[in-house]
Amino acid sequence: MERGHPPRPPDGRRCRRPGPSTPAVRLAPVPPATYLSEILAAHRARAHLDHRSLDALLAEAQAAPPPRPFAARIEEPAGGTLGVIAEIKRRSPSKGDLDPGLDPATVAADYEAGGAACLSVLTDAGFFGGSPADLAAARARCSLPVLRKDFTVGPADVCDARIMGADAVLLIVAALSDEELATLLTLAEELSLDALVEVHDHAELDRALAAGAALVGVNQRDLTTFAVDPGRALSLAPDIPPEVVAVAESGVRGASDARRLAGAGYQAVLVGEWLVRAADRRAAVAELAGHTVGRRHPGHGPAARG
Repeated sequence: MERGHPPRPPDGRRCRRPGPSTPAVRLAPVPPATYLSEILAAHRARAHLDHRSLDALLAEAQAAPPPRPFAARIEEPAGGTLGVIAEIKRRSPSKGDLDPGLDPATVAADYEAGGAACLSVLTDAGFFGGSPADLAAARARCSLPVLRKDFTVGPADVCDARIMGADAVLLIVAALSDEELATLLTLAEELSLDALVEVHDHAELDRALAAGAALVGVNQRDLTTFAVDPGRALSLAPDIPPEVVAVAESGVRGASDARRLAGAGYQAVLVGEWLVRAADRRAAVAELAGHTVGRRHPGHGPAARG
């Protein structure tokens, strides 16, 4: 679908980022009931205080080196087999520290050696212990395309993703209005970034598809309770059109989970905690990759549900 240019912020040119006096977000575990709302509040507060020129950010982003093809690496694997988006994550709001001292370059090299199709790197500092430097270091050490895993709330976040070297950006439907989602999808396309549009239920999937999402991730983790529902991806799979690249996120803990999701028609799994904690990360990636991807069988889409 054709989309227009993204609107400027209310003043036409400026976006805001916290200055030196802005207090850092605390690193304490987040109570499950406030997981999404607390993180989004922190990110939107930072966006509100961002005084950088959006025009200057757009120019800098457009001048950055060309991104690597992220969705294409998932969509066209040899023999129609499952790809792995291997995540680099130092900590989790609910689980605390996973591996706070990890070297992102070393982890990226291990993931690539294990057969990962792409990387996902957390860049949120306050809640996940990540940084743009983690993404840059990981990408420089391998040939894999990299998703900036963060809570994208405005145009500056998309520009920053391209500037720091990301090849794709995460858009969480639950965190965005329809207008914001369409605007950020358009901007990502203009900056040659793929956008992984994350959904959690049928209503959010309908919104993602209506906005024109070509790469959809079904997160099996509830962002309110943080509980994982292993049936969620299976439930939504028939509603994802065959031309849309489908990714299953969260709750993948071994070959049996990966095989089940591949059989349901998911072309990739995005896995963080299980890989970060693995004693042999190369072997862990290899265990997940390569399962035969089945066909998604329509039958529970919007028309059928209506």
